Amino acid sequence: MTPKAIILLSGGLDSATTLAVAQSQGYDCYALSIDYGQRHRIELQAAQKIAGSLGAIEHKVIQFDLTTLGGSALTDPTIDIPISGPGNTIPTTYVPARNTLFLTLALAWAEVLITPHIFIGVNAIDYSGYPDCRPEFITAFENMANLATRSGLQGPPFKIHTPLIQLTKAQIIQWGLELGVDYRLTVSCYQPNSQGNACGLCDACRFRAQGFQALGIPDPTTYKEEPPEPFSPLTALS
Repeated sequence: MTPKAIILLSGGLDSATTLAVAQSQGYDCYALSIDYGQRHRIELQAAQKIAGSLGAIEHKVIQFDLTTLGGSALTDPTIDIPISGPGNTIPTTYVPARNTLFLTLALAWAEVLITPHIFIGVNAIDYSGYPDCRPEFITAFENMANLATRSGLQGPPFKIHTPLIQLTKAQIIQWGLELGVDYRLTVSCYQPNSQGNACGLCDACRFRAQGFQALGIPDPTTYKEEPPEPFSPLTALS
């Protein structure tokens, strides 16, 4: 029997690549997206297209409104999206406990589907410094999952798969292209317009652009305006 896996699918570059990786490893993939009130909710439309393009068995969208808590530029429109590039502090685009919550929902669905496999596209190389993207967090969550669930106690232990965690953005893109990911479908920007056109200034846009530049290939993202050449703000992220 083909093993099942839950893949957290945001609609961005990393999660699309993660879905393709899971497919290539022989899993029947069940994609899970979270509508948490993010100001870039158009990524959910991208997730739907990606799930269809990559042949997910099912794509489930769960509503989990985090705007009632706020505390992040992604859930509170009164907080500006930073465009100065990563610094030495956790940026305002960090959403409190987001990956903990997302993995918990994925864990619940995994119990229902009776599978120990959960994939998440976290990355600890080209990222903004979010604490819930680090290997230590993944290990801790995996341990918790195997302590706190019926499946963890009675079945095979849960495994949180993080195939991208130690890759650069360029390596992620290269792998995805080899697996047939159509990056035109993805939305990475934290503040796109209603058509999904990217701002070209936020951290997510910069890391994405940097990856395509490193490979010497054009980024298929459509920008609100033409991105600066050679996207000079990226030099601060090198």
